[in-house]
Amino acid sequence: MNEVIRIVIADDHDMLRKGISAFLDTNADFELVGEATTGSEAVELCEKFNPDVVLMDLLMPEMDGVTAIRQIKTTHPQMQIIALSSFSERELIESALEAGANSYLLKNVPAEKLAESIRFAYRGMSMMSPEITPILFQKDATQTDFNLTSRELDVLALLVDGFTNAEIAYRLKISKFTVKNHVSHILTKLGVSSRTEAVRVTIQNRLV
Repeated sequence: MNEVIRIVIADDHDMLRKGISAFLDTNADFELVGEATTGSEAVELCEKFNPDVVLMDLLMPEMDGVTAIRQIKTTHPQMQIIALSSFSERELIESALEAGANSYLLKNVPAEKLAESIRFAYRGMSMMSPEITPILFQKDATQTDFNLTSRELDVLALLVDGFTNAEIAYRLKISKFTVKNHVSHILTKLGVSSRTEAVRVTIQNRLV
């Protein structure tokens, strides 16, 4: 039997919350434990229910989503947060990810992709809406490439897309052991200790 993923939704639009709530009910491994209409309510619900995953709108009254994400991650660093927004401005995306969001999805995301992203987040993995990828990875001339090799960049691109080592090995036609070594080298070069942190550094520096 699958583990149940406990979820909090934070969005000030009633219809969207109700729609997501109804969708979550159709998945046996999801449990909605709370709904918030403001960032401050989201922080309170996370303190009260300690959910596994939070779906966080970014533009809400009283406290914006980015501030709420930052506060939640300060006290609950293990909590996984998916930014769910109607906006694809690079500055907003980067602010959410730098605050600690695990993933960034646009609100037009298909239901199956939302479910997949929740399960990915629960496992500590990230997912981004394909529409925002060109925005995130448009590299500036002043940014460093961290001396990553072309093969490491191939691995990193798939890692950012949420693929496991086994899936990366299959796609690149290399062994899982080789992938593991590449991932280890990537983490060292980026100066991070986890795949999630590697995704954030990659996005911030538009490496792939």
